[in-house]
Amino acid sequence: MRNIVYIIMVLFSTSFYAQNQSLFEQGNKLYNQGKYAEAIDKYKAILATKKHSEALYFNLANAHYKLNNIAPSIYYYEKALQLAPDDKDIKNNLAFAKNMTIDAIDTVPDAGFSKLVKNITNIMSFDNWAKVAVASVILFVLLFLVYYFTYSTFKKRLAFVTSNLFLFSAAISVIIAFHKYNVYKNDNEAIVFAQESTVKNEPNKRSDEVFRLHEGTKVKILDTISNWKKIKLADGKIGWIENEDIKEL
Repeated sequence: MRNIVYIIMVLFSTSFYAQNQSLFEQGNKLYNQGKYAEAIDKYKAILATKKHSEALYFNLANAHYKLNNIAPSIYYYEKALQLAPDDKDIKNNLAFAKNMTIDAIDTVPDAGFSKLVKNITNIMSFDNWAKVAVASVILFVLLFLVYYFTYSTFKKRLAFVTSNLFLFSAAISVIIAFHKYNVYKNDNEAIVFAQESTVKNEPNKRSDEVFRLHEGTKVKILDTISNWKKIKLADGKIGWIENEDIKEL
């Protein structure tokens, strides 16, 4: 009985994959024919099945870009970049899409120790830092065994020094991996989808206006109260925006 259920699951997943692949190819064909709205419908049909990939998000963003849909194009480029953070094509196309936005927001640069930590952390993803930590621990154990069992004084010293270096490397990698993961987990961002949105100084419509944002602008979500989100811009400005005006990444 268990084997039958397994076979059914495999057949179901295979047919599911084949169906999505067919939709993806149909979407690409429509895109190449200049039928961008129809291509978007095919790509979104795949998203409805909870299947995601950087290629799907990238093509969906490209189709929206061709239709001058500012917010959706930036949104899907950002989604693609989350899955492939080093992809140059995604970064280039995202830069072109951002050129269509109205809001000119200066980024507050990191400085000093904060900048150094950020640069080191961003060398790799948190899972790769974790892999470095595991590899360093394994090498530490192997070199410690060499140190313990060898009789040569020179080899003992060499094994002792290098094993401790790998132990230090493991500790640093674990710390960076956890830091990277926490930054990723708490870095809740969104894209403004409203053509124009009024940002308030308090989470209610009667409060004073702080500034206005337009579609395509990227914001960081700090807090949520009812149907309002507390947001922060890249230049440090903070305010409250209605939930319906943004779409979380």
